[in-house]
Formats: sequence, structure tokens, C-alpha cells
Amino acid sequence: MKNILIHGLGQTSKSWNQTKKFLNENDMIVETPNLFHIDELTYQNLYQSFSEYCNSQNEKLNLCGLSLGGILALSFAKQYPDKVNSMILIGTPYKIPKILFHIQDLIFHMMPNKTFIKLGLSKKQFITLIYSMKNLDIAQHLEKITCPTLILCGKKDKVNLKSAELLNQNITNSKFEVIENSSHEVNIDAPIELASKICDFWKKS
Repeated sequence: MKNILIHGLGQTSKSWNQTKKFLNENDMIVETPNLFHIDELTYQNLYQSFSEYCNSQNEKLNLCGLSLGGILALSFAKQYPDKVNSMILIGTPYKIPKILFHIQDLIFHMMPNKTFIKLGLSKKQFITLIYSMKNLDIAQHLEKITCPTLILCGKKDKVNLKSAELLNQNITNSKFEVIENSSHEVNIDAPIELASKICDFWKKS
């Protein structure tokens, strides 16, 4: 079984370093692909690249994604349900918050390019990706997901707590747990607790 951790927007594969360390100590081998290696960074292109990466694996997958990573995991599990053994969704939205996205887009346009360079992408790429996601229907076809699914959300991540509950209600064979003392970036705020939950879930899946 291949274990894959998928980072969120505003993160890189290194954002999983602490979580990965604790998983490795529990004999869990994981891969942490870097998502942002595409010139024309739209969601469609990003998902195409991600799905090709997943389908290149010669075994079933345990997917764990945070935020954007969770959206990609959902998209893949809908399209290739037989390829996914289990899925963990962390701080993943149920619907795209269009008003919030619009406000963020305005803020991003005013930010200097150097702010985005540390993420391995340009300001233009970042804004293009955000714009390409505004009409994404995350909640569509959730009934296609049949694998065991763990839905996690930081207790302080008020924006996504309701989304986590809705995902739990609409995904068969799913359960929902809250991570204490954490906001949206659970892999940064609570890597040990997160690793423990991932490890327990994967061992049972």
C-alpha cells in the first residue's frame, strides 16, 4: 500500500516534515509530492498532474490531503474509486467560499511577488490557480466515494468545521474527529497528534 501526504495551498511538501518524521518512527513510509511544478497552474492542470502521479503507482493508495490537498484527494477518489484504499481529509472545504475567495484574490493582487517565491511559484501562478477554482463543485458526486474516510479539522479552524461535518454526512463509511489546539494547518500546529491519528487509521484500513 502506498501512503501519500498532499500539502495545501500556501504550503510545500516540507510542511509535512514533522508529521512524516513521527510516521516514519512508527514504521509508516510516506511520500510527500510537491504539487507546484506546473507552468500553467490551473486546478485542472494540477489535478491532471496529480492523477497521473497517483495512477503511476502500482498499488492501492492511502491518500491524506490538507485543504487543497484534500480537494485533490476527493477528485481522485471520485474518478478512480478502485485505486484508493483509504482517505484522510484535513481542513477540506465542502464548497468553495466564493466571497472569501474574492477577498483573498484582492489581497493576493496587492502582495509582492517575493511573498509567493518561498512557495515555489510566482504571484501570477498563485492567482491563476485561485481563479481557476472559483466554480469548482467539491460536493458533487460524493456518493462515489466508498473507501474508509477520516475527516479531520482543527478546533480553531472555524471556517472549515461546518464543512467537515457536511463531508462526514455525505461520504459513506466516514468519521469525523476534531484536532485540539490547532487551526487550519494541522500538520504545522499539531504534527504529533495528527501523525498518531493517521497511523491509527491507516493500520485499521
